[in-house]
Amino acid sequence: MRITGIELRRVAMPLVTPFRTSFGTETERDVLLVRVVTPDAEGWGECVAMSDPLYSPEYVDAAADVLRRFLVPALPTDTDAHGVGRALHPFKGHRMAKAALETAVLDAQLRSGGQSLAAYLGAAADRVPAGVSVGIMNSVPELIEAVTGYLHEGYRRVKLKIAPGWDIAPTRAVREHFGPDLLLQVDANAAYTLTDAPHLAKLDPLDLLLIEQPLAHDDLLQHARLATRITTPVCLDESIESAAHAAAAITLGACSIINIKPGRVGGYLEARRIHDLARAHGLAVWCGGMLETGIGRAANLALAALPGFTLPGDTSASRRYYTTDLTPPFELRDGHLTVPAAPGIGVDPIPAVLDEVTTSTEWITL
Repeated sequence: MRITGIELRRVAMPLVTPFRTSFGTETERDVLLVRVVTPDAEGWGECVAMSDPLYSPEYVDAAADVLRRFLVPALPTDTDAHGVGRALHPFKGHRMAKAALETAVLDAQLRSGGQSLAAYLGAAADRVPAGVSVGIMNSVPELIEAVTGYLHEGYRRVKLKIAPGWDIAPTRAVREHFGPDLLLQVDANAAYTLTDAPHLAKLDPLDLLLIEQPLAHDDLLQHARLATRITTPVCLDESIESAAHAAAAITLGACSIINIKPGRVGGYLEARRIHDLARAHGLAVWCGGMLETGIGRAANLALAALPGFTLPGDTSASRRYYTTDLTPPFELRDGHLTVPAAPGIGVDPIPAVLDEVTTSTEWITL
């Protein structure tokens, strides 16, 4: 597949409500989009890096810079998605930037061949159950009200963001208010240390699906030790940046569940490798979210339709985060979202909306 040029486009997407986690509060997403143009089709990829290096070392300005200076210039003009991985391998890190470029190339490749991303990856379903991630609130009553609203919308699973000072009490309140049948989990975003194990063990009686990334992203050994001190299943997120990391975590017993975020691991091809590895070892996986627009959400739904994704992910409806999405909105139906079946990622940005929210564009000729 011959690539004639690549566009880097920045868009500003205001969030419906502020989203607060243990590392900060977001009110707007500064999103970097990558558009790959070929003689036969064009493809889109979304970089999930945040504005600041808080969730990971990556951030939007750095992603745009490394794409402009290193990754795009290294790309062969005649390549496919697997060729992208080989071409970018010499460059260390920058997985979110790499993922956006690989996804755009893969989208164009599949559109040219008339195949959907879901079919290409090996999807086993045409719709997936949707979970919702609930940020840190100002009070427990505010949290209960928010969860009530999401359950009325039909979400199948609730994830609560937690941090020291906002953990046991709000989680217990949600469990007691909504009862034992609610699929409930918590996400710490690496806010604790192993010395907090006795405190985190207070979550055990609440019958949670999992506790996500309780400790530092670069400490698999401590997670393995924590897993022996609590009964709540440990799920890793930030710690898993590749199939090799997943293999190490499984070997150490650092987790029993993996949250697969394609942007974090370098793209959908590596995400599928992690899925296959986890499935072979009997670990459950689910698809995490990074407040994606419809472009990233469409691709995530294709991944979440693979057979190993046995837990509801963070693939929420568009209106959970955005009043107006870049693509036709994804809507919740009976607690599920439909997996796009059209070629490539299966959706296109709406030109008028895209123009309205664009803050900058840059064209790179190969």
